[in-house]
Amino acid sequence: MGYLFTSESVSEGHPDKVADQISDALLDEFLRQDPESKVACETMVTTGLVVCSGEVKTRAWVDIQNVVREVLKEIGYTDSSYKFEAESCGVISAIHEQSPDINQGVEREKEEDQGAGDQGMMFGYASMETDEFMPLTLDLSHILLQELAAIRKKGEIMTYLRPDSKAQVTVEYDDNHKPVRIDTIVVSTQHDEFILPSGDTLAERKSAEKQMQNKIREDIEKFLIPLAAEVLPERLRPLFTNGYKLLVNPTGKFVIGGPHGDSGLTGRKIIVDTYGGKGAHGGGAFSGKDSSKVDRSAAYATRHIAKNMVAAGIASEVLVQVAYAIGVAEPVGIYVNTFGTSKVKLSDNEISEKIEKLFDLRPFAIIRRFGLKNPIFLPTCTYGHFGRTPFVKEVQVAYQDKDTYKKLVDGKELNFKKAEFFAWEKTDYVDQLKKEFGL
Repeated sequence: MGYLFTSESVSEGHPDKVADQISDALLDEFLRQDPESKVACETMVTTGLVVCSGEVKTRAWVDIQNVVREVLKEIGYTDSSYKFEAESCGVISAIHEQSPDINQGVEREKEEDQGAGDQGMMFGYASMETDEFMPLTLDLSHILLQELAAIRKKGEIMTYLRPDSKAQVTVEYDDNHKPVRIDTIVVSTQHDEFILPSGDTLAERKSAEKQMQNKIREDIEKFLIPLAAEVLPERLRPLFTNGYKLLVNPTGKFVIGGPHGDSGLTGRKIIVDTYGGKGAHGGGAFSGKDSSKVDRSAAYATRHIAKNMVAAGIASEVLVQVAYAIGVAEPVGIYVNTFGTSKVKLSDNEISEKIEKLFDLRPFAIIRRFGLKNPIFLPTCTYGHFGRTPFVKEVQVAYQDKDTYKKLVDGKELNFKKAEFFAWEKTDYVDQLKKEFGL
């Protein structure tokens, strides 16, 4: 019989993602100056206004106005007709010091005894569905919007595009959970009013809207979908050829968008950030939080475990849960679910016992393993925190330690270091897992 499954993604210009990017840009700037910063930044964006709030413990001083405006410029909010524009919007900061009640549970005399910054449960998920060990529906949704953003920023075709957009993909699966075809693609993209009505009657306005909608649909079929299909491995490209339904701007018009169309808040796209509805989610958002908050760091750690387990051949689908008590270093529980796909003769409980021995899930160990005190977080908060390619990049910092080095830039001597981005996506534990499980 089979079934349908759907995931969605949103672009960097979506109001909630604008808020996420500002929060993570602020976090990065605090970490760039002081790697021991404890940060929980929340952002709200609306018509002509950005409000930054939250709790911070740091030795850094951050120009919040400048950070916010640079993020908005990079996204593409540079036109006053959007009613939300980088140079003219108001920026209000209500950031204050972190509660000492929380801090005393996190910072300890021995750094390895660092406690979790909050209680809660976090999940990591991986499957064989794509080469990135991610759900296909989410992967496709991200790819569509990444290609759409690239088209917009290049500015050669579809020149009417504005920053705010969403994509949703529904895939048909067979009874063995294998993708058969794409059933439905939904793309909603903000656009200029590039066809004006010939008069002021309702019929004339609706006619102009229909012409714009038809043009956008035509361009998505002609340009966007072929570009998205090219990104996929050869084996998945036929999914685009089996008569999917395409819905483009279903309301007919999407001129008013971004923070002017809807207010945005940090942390409202946690399913887009993770697994598109597959697996599970503990409820905690990521952006704006430093790695002492296990909502973020432990979610990265459990993804790393799940991905390495699938890559090692232990199972073709894995969900890992970890849970913490605030101020306590060791997790209170670890859970593994292989959904009946295990390739080893062990129960899921026996598998979880081996995983607990192999992976140190204390906050200190997670932070050290993935280099989470570096300013690496802004790239994570658009198009998913997972399924990304790890890379190393030079970053400028305002401090000196054993890993920093000096470079002359425009006549000034500045500190730099090598930082690893998306380190939790590495499959560096595969050999250890194979050995442990006899594979």
